[in-house]
This record gives sequence, C-alpha cells and structure tokens, in this order.
Amino acid sequence: MSSLLVQAREASIDPSDISDIDEQSELQTRAPKRRRLSESSNDSYTAAPAPLPTLSRIKKKDTDDSKKATAESETENPILIKDALEIGLQDAGESSFKALNVAPWLIGSLTTMAVRKPTAIQRACIPEILSGRDCIGGSRTGSGKTIAFAVPMLQKWAQDPFGIFGLVLTPTRELALQIFEQIKAISAPQSMKPVLITGGTDMRAQAIALSQRPHVVIATPGRLADHINTSGEDTIRGLKRVRMVVLDEADRLLAPGQGSMLPDVGICLGALPPSDERQTLLFTATLTPEVRALKSTPRAADKPPVFVTEIATTSSGETVTDGSSSSTSLPPTLKQTYLKVPMTHREAFLHVLLSTEGNAKKSAIIFCNHTKTADLLERLLRRLEHRVTSLHSLLPQSERSANLARFRASAARVLVATDVASRGLDIPSVSLVVNFDVPRNPDDYVHRVGRTARAGREGEAVTLVGQRDVELVLAIEARVGQQMEEWSEEGVSVEGRVVRTGVLKEVGSTKREAMIEIEEGRDVLGRKRNKLKKVRVRMPIVSLTKTAEQNHSPENARQITPANDLAVGIGA
Repeated sequence: MSSLLVQAREASIDPSDISDIDEQSELQTRAPKRRRLSESSNDSYTAAPAPLPTLSRIKKKDTDDSKKATAESETENPILIKDALEIGLQDAGESSFKALNVAPWLIGSLTTMAVRKPTAIQRACIPEILSGRDCIGGSRTGSGKTIAFAVPMLQKWAQDPFGIFGLVLTPTRELALQIFEQIKAISAPQSMKPVLITGGTDMRAQAIALSQRPHVVIATPGRLADHINTSGEDTIRGLKRVRMVVLDEADRLLAPGQGSMLPDVGICLGALPPSDERQTLLFTATLTPEVRALKSTPRAADKPPVFVTEIATTSSGETVTDGSSSSTSLPPTLKQTYLKVPMTHREAFLHVLLSTEGNAKKSAIIFCNHTKTADLLERLLRRLEHRVTSLHSLLPQSERSANLARFRASAARVLVATDVASRGLDIPSVSLVVNFDVPRNPDDYVHRVGRTARAGREGEAVTLVGQRDVELVLAIEARVGQQMEEWSEEGVSVEGRVVRTGVLKEVGSTKREAMIEIEEGRDVLGRKRNKLKKVRVRMPIVSLTKTAEQNHSPENARQITPANDLAVGIGA
C-alpha cells in the first residue's frame, strides 16, 4: 500500500483512487483459476506478502511446486457441473462398466444413481447377456441382480426399440414395483415406456396399457395370466413379440407344492414366442434343483448353451464362483444370532429386545410365518408405543403400498411382515431383522435376513428360538454354512428384564386387548370395520327367441349361471 501511495503522489493521482488501483493490481497479478504450469516453466514470480488479510478464496503460494499442487487439487475437485459430469463418466468407465461394453448413456445414468463399479454378478452376466446367451445367475441378496439384467435389456432395446420388448416376472407385488421404479430410473435418458401389471389394482387400466404396446412389462404371474385368459387377443398380442423374458426370484416362481406359481408361469410363457426365438434370464439368491434342471433342457442347434454362474462369498469375504459348500449366499457383514425364549412369552421377549439401548433406534423388520400372527403383533406393538406398521396379504394393495412407503421414509421404525417382504426389497436403512417365527424352509431364512447388511453395510439378524425350534435352527446352520451366536448386549439381560420389571403383566394385558379388538372386527386404529360387501353379479342376457317354458325349465335354469357369462372374470 505504501508503494502505491508513492506512485500516486508522483503521478499526481487523487489518493481516493488508490483502492481502485489496488484492486486492479490484484486482478492482474492473480493466477488463473484453472492454470496448470508445465514442468519446464521458468516462471519465478513470487507473490508479495500482503500486509492485510485477503478475502479471496484463492490462496497465493510461494513456489512453483505449490502452484502445481493447487492446480491439481482444483482439477480433482471440479467446480463446474459440466466438469463434474465428465469426470464422473470417466470414473465410471475406469470402474470397468465400459469394459463390459455398456453403452455410454447407460454408464452416465448409472453414475447419476451413484452406481460406479459393477458387482461380481454384474461382471459375470452382463457380457454374456449382451452376446445373446440365456443366463441363470445366482448371487447373495443385495448384490445388484436387478442391474445385472436391466442394463443389458435396456441396451438391446435401445438398438431396436419396439413394444413389447421385455417381460419381467416376479413373485410379489412390492418387488415388481421396486423393479419398475429402478428400470424407470435407469432408462431416464431414453423415452422408454415400462408398465406395471400386478394384483390389487384395476384390470381395465392395465389392459389399456398392455394394448398400447409398452416397451417393458413388469408383472406378477397371477395377474398377467388373468389378462391372458380374459382380456382378449388385442390386449396381449404384443407379448408374441417379446425378445427377452426375466424370471426374478426364479426359485419361488418355479417351486412346486402348495401355493405354487408354476401354472400361472406356464400360462405366461405360453403366450410368448418359443424359447428358441427369445432370450431367457433367471436370477435368484438360492439356486434350487428346479432352477438348475433348466440348464439341461433341449435347445436348438443354432442357439448357444446356457450360461450358469453362482457367485457367493466365503466367511472371510472372498468372492467365489463355484458355488461350493464352503461358500455362503449371505453377506459377510451380517451378524447372525439367536435368543432362547419360552413359547408362551415370545411377545414379551420381543418387546424387551426392541427396547434395549442398542436396538431402540434401529430400523427393524419382524418376520412371521402367518398373517394372523403379523396382524396381532402389529396391534400389540402399537399399544406398547412402538412406531410400527405391517405388510401381509390380508391388507388391501393401497394399504400395503402406503405402509411400505411409511417404513421407507422412517415414519415407522418397525415393520411386521410375512414372507411377502422377504423377496428382493431393498431398504438400506434396515439394520435389524428379527425372526419371530423360525422359517420352515432354510432358503426362506436366507431371503429374510438378506433384507439387512445390503451393499456392504452392516446388519444383524436375531432368531427367537423356542423349545420346538432346535431342529429348524440346525437345518438353517447347515444350509448357510455358519453357526449362530447367542445374542448378547453389554449390560443387558433380556430374561431378567422380562421377569423383574413387570413386562409379562403389561404385555399379557395388552395382548388380550389386541385379541378382543380383532374379534370385534376393528382395524389397527380401533375403528369398526364394515363387513358387508357389495357383490355385483352380471347375469347373462337371455335370448328373446327362447320361449317362456324354456326359460323356466329346470335344465335351462341350471345352464344360465354367472359362470357362463363371458364377462365374468374381468374383475378377478
């Protein structure tokens, strides 16, 4: 400042303009924001130390090395949105999505979703699917199987866009909705039209959407089979052009026995082109014998063999692809524990378990084997002042979607559910899974505890074990290849709190109130339900040419029933 004052005096400049000269001098001597000095540069400029603290966010350095460091740091942390997008695409390419021959627009879309590196199942399956091979992929829960089949499907659709290009079948409505939303997010840069076909919603709107030839259909087998049987040829004609069909959670779709979906799946596949004219993809976390048997099915001579991969993790976290017995389909960050409880006081132990210091703030899912148990538990825990909601088949679809949305938004801390919530749902906030009832099938245990510890996060699964559940626990341990540890928390004795603090009396009286509420037909909020339902029966139009005697004859009375009407079944 003193040197500028001397110059101003010599040049007869008004001292009031000194501040303007100071600002211009700083602007001239300031280095460019994104300037990079080469190694051969001989610039020996050194900024003079300012007597007053500067307000500029760009710090002046003393040496060329420090200038290089500043330029490099600015390059690593770009400010412009355009530069950030370019660097994001570069990082995505370096993460080997580009090496998998994924289209640039898909790489950019995945980058905006914070998906930069492909998982093991994605690295194995995406190139094979793009080459046109049928695929059977098995990988642990939360490993990115949806992206493994969605990315190649969208890329092949973009090369030849028409409808209906792809069909995705899933066992549950919630999983179908989740896949629908993920496909919409990935295909955002393109004008793709996916459609969701599930039960619990109006069939007429779905039939109209199917007739408009959407690009991808995500459906549950039961509702799509209803459309194939009742909605008419014009509605399902687009299914005869399907190029790719995906069976997600294939072990459940192809499982035989009571409640099997095989008949509906057969109807859906029968409306598609023959297997040699389309590409079939099967994905699951548990490869059952029914799924493995599809590898040896007869194939056309000009079609490549089925690509089969089973990716699991060892106890040390290493990835293996041979599906050996030493590997497990559970994430390595999952902690498996058990808690011994008496059969008659399971609810009291559950209440204390959810109320401990370590679990009081955790988001938890409680799995039950029966819908009535889930309904009773929700009412019980709500009266015990837990923020709880439920998800089971007794609820209407609108209430199921609303309850799941509340749980995703953390408006409810606890979700009481049956196995409809054990397949494919991705809720990152879940850190605790409680098996109130031990699952009868060890594969169901794998899917249940897979709702936590997803994508490298930590999680805990607690199984309440009664006197009659020992054999089931041993079968589960043999299936997953690991032994459960007894649940413990420092300074906490669940049994002591149940016995000494009066929890048994409180939970017992609350359980009786909840059971009375169910018997009175009230909902979880205590409101009286109207059990009367309107039943609309569409009677057939009787031909006017029939005589009165024919109309009133017993034989014709038996034939003219609602089941004979072609309109019956549209509202099923």
